[in-house]
Amino acid sequence: MTEWLVVVVLGIIEGITEFLPISSTGHLLLAEQVMPFPQTDTFLVVIQGGAVAAVVLIFHERVRQLLGAWRDAAARDYLAKLSVAFGLTAAGGLVLKKLGFELPETAPPVALALLVGGVLFIGVERWLKGRPHGEAITWAMALAMGGAQLVAAVFPGTSRSGATILVALAMGLTRPVAIEFSFLLGVPTLLAAGALKLYGYLTEPGAPPMNWSLLALGTVVSAVTAFIAVRWLLRYVQSHTFEGFGWYRVVLGLLVVATALAA
Repeated sequence: MTEWLVVVVLGIIEGITEFLPISSTGHLLLAEQVMPFPQTDTFLVVIQGGAVAAVVLIFHERVRQLLGAWRDAAARDYLAKLSVAFGLTAAGGLVLKKLGFELPETAPPVALALLVGGVLFIGVERWLKGRPHGEAITWAMALAMGGAQLVAAVFPGTSRSGATILVALAMGLTRPVAIEFSFLLGVPTLLAAGALKLYGYLTEPGAPPMNWSLLALGTVVSAVTAFIAVRWLLRYVQSHTFEGFGWYRVVLGLLVVATALAA
C-alpha cells in the first residue's frame, strides 16, 4: 500500500473515531498492525486538528452565540465552565509531563480500557432508563468532565469523548447537551495537545523528517470524515442511546486482544 493511501486510511479512521465514544487510539493501534506507518507519532496527534475544525464548523452557531453574547450571564457561565474544565485537564497534563509520564504503547492497556468503557456505557445506559435527565451543566459536572479527560489521557483506549460523555450521562445530563459540552471542550484540549506535540517535534534535535504534504492530506481527510461522523452522531442520539457504542467497544477490545495474541 502506498504511503499516501495509508495516510488517507489513517485520516478516515481518525476523523470517524476522534469524537465518537469508541477510542481513536484503539482503532489506530489495530490499523498500524495491518499497515505500518513510517511517520512519527506527531503525525497522528496533529491530524486531530482536522477533526477539531469539523466540530467548530458544525457548532459554529453555538460558538458564535457564546462568543458574541459574552455579556449574557448564561453565556459567561457556560464559557467559564468550559474554561475551568479545560484548565483542569491542562494542569493535570502538565503535572504528568513533569513527572515524566509516558503513554503505554502496547495493546493490553488499550484493550482493557475499551472493555471497561464498553461495559460502563452498557451499564449506565441501562441504569438511566426511566430516570429524568436535565439540561443544566453544574460546576460539579464541568469539573468531572475535565477530570474524565485526564483519565482518557492516562489510559489510552478510554476515549476522551467517551469518558466525558459517560460522566455527563451518569450525572444526569441529556445526551445532546452532554455531547455539545464534550465536543466543545475537546476543541481547546485537542488543539493544545497537537500544538504541544508539534512544538516538541520542531524543537527536538535530530527529529526524523516530517512529510508536510502527507500531514496536510491526513488533516483534510480527518476533517471531512469527522464532519460526516459528528453530524451522524447528533442525529443518532435523538432517538438512540449509547448502549450500541458500549457493545462495539467490547467487541473492539476483544479484537485488540486477539490481534495482540496473534502477533
